[in-house]
Amino acid sequence: MTEARQPGFDTLQVHAGANPDPATGARQIPIYQTTAYVFRDADHAAALFNLQEVGYIYSRLTNPTISALAERVAALEGGVGAICCSSGHAAQIMALFPLMEPGRNIIASTRLYGGTIQQFTNTIRKFGWSTKFVDFDDPAAIEAAVDDDTRAIFCESIANPGGYITDLDAVAAVAKKVGLPLIVDNTSASPYLCNPIKHGATLVVHSATKYLTGNGTVTGGIVVDAGTFDWSASGKFPSLAAPEPAYHGLNFHQALGGMAFTFHSIAIGLRDLGMTMNPQGAHYTLMGIETLSLRMQKHVENAMAVAKWLEADPRVDYVTYAGLDSSPYHDRVARICPRGAGALFTVALKSGYDGCVKLVNNLKLFSHVANLGDARSLIIHPASTTHRQLPPEKLAAAGAAPNVVRLSIGIEDVADIIADLDQALAAASA
Repeated sequence: MTEARQPGFDTLQVHAGANPDPATGARQIPIYQTTAYVFRDADHAAALFNLQEVGYIYSRLTNPTISALAERVAALEGGVGAICCSSGHAAQIMALFPLMEPGRNIIASTRLYGGTIQQFTNTIRKFGWSTKFVDFDDPAAIEAAVDDDTRAIFCESIANPGGYITDLDAVAAVAKKVGLPLIVDNTSASPYLCNPIKHGATLVVHSATKYLTGNGTVTGGIVVDAGTFDWSASGKFPSLAAPEPAYHGLNFHQALGGMAFTFHSIAIGLRDLGMTMNPQGAHYTLMGIETLSLRMQKHVENAMAVAKWLEADPRVDYVTYAGLDSSPYHDRVARICPRGAGALFTVALKSGYDGCVKLVNNLKLFSHVANLGDARSLIIHPASTTHRQLPPEKLAAAGAAPNVVRLSIGIEDVADIIADLDQALAAASA
C-alpha cells in the first residue's frame, strides 16, 4: 500500500486552508466581515469557551478568513498552527508573550531590522523584559550570553537590511543545548526560500506585509508554531506548562500538547492584547500567497543579476548579497536557502552619505519607501530612516553604515532596474 502523497509547495500555496464556502460553494475564501458568531445553544458556547470545541466566538480571537490564512502559512512553514495578527511587530510580541515574565530576557542577533532592535532595546523594557544582542556568527557567544532568566533566542533567517544569511543549524544547536525556544523571523526569505522549522526553529514569525502579500496593500503579522518544543521540561514557561490564572487555571501544555502555544496565543494573547488582523487584510494576503513561488523565483533571478552588475561597478564600494561568490555567507545559501538568497541586500557607495541621498533622489523606477518585499523595486537609506535611532556602533553592527542603501529588488524587467540604477549612480557620483 503506497503512502498518501504530500502536496508540494506550489499546491499548498493555492489550496491550503481554502475549502469551498459551505454555505454558498464560493471557490475563493470569502471575507467574513463580522464581529461575532451565533452559538447553536448554551452548551455550544460553553464548549467553545472551555476549548473543548474549535469554532468561532468573536473576531478579536478567530475569524474564518483569518483562520484560512493561518492554516495556509502553517502548512507552508511545516508548523502545527499559526496566529495572525496586526503587524510584524505585533507578531514578535505575540511570539514572546507566553514565554516571558518581568525580569526575563532574550538573546537576539545584532543583525536585525532597525525597528526590531528598537522594540527589543527600549519598548519591551516597559514589560520588564530585556535583550542581550550578540553576534550570531559566534555560537559560543550566544551560549555564553544565556543566563537563568533567558527565555528565548531570536534571529532573522535573511537579516534586514544586509541580506546576511544566519546559520540556523548552528544557532538551533545552541538553543537545543540550553533548552530554549528558537524564534526565527522569516520575513525576508519567505517559506519558499527558507524553512526555519526544518533547521530547528520553535517559532517562525513573519511580517505578512512583505513577500507573503507581495503587493504593498496589507499590514499584518503571523506566528507559526512548530509544535515540537517541550514547554514542561524546564519549569521556565509557567504560562504554557503550569496552571494559567489568565484562563481558569488551565495547563495548556498538559491539555493541548503540541498545540499549547497556538491555543494560548489565541485564547489569551489575542484576547488580552487585541493585536488582531482584519479579515480584508487576510484576504489580500491569501491571494498574494497564491503566486508566492512564482514571485520569489523572479525576485531572486533579478536580485542576482543586479547584485553582480553593482559589484562590478567602480562607483560601488561593496555589495552584501549572499548569492555572490564574494559573500562570506555564500556557502550558507545552498544549505539554509536552497532556492536562492532572497532579493534584499545593501550597497555601499564610494560617494558616501551624500551620494546615497543623491542616488535615492534620482531614481525613477525604484520607489523610496520604508518597506520591502513588494513586487516593485524599493530603496531606502537606513542610516537616515529605518535605523536612524541607533548609535554609530549599532548602525555598523546592523550593516547600516552612513554610506549604505538597502535595495529590495522587484519583479520588473531586470534591464530596466539596472538602467535606473545606472543613471542614478551617475548623478550620485557627479
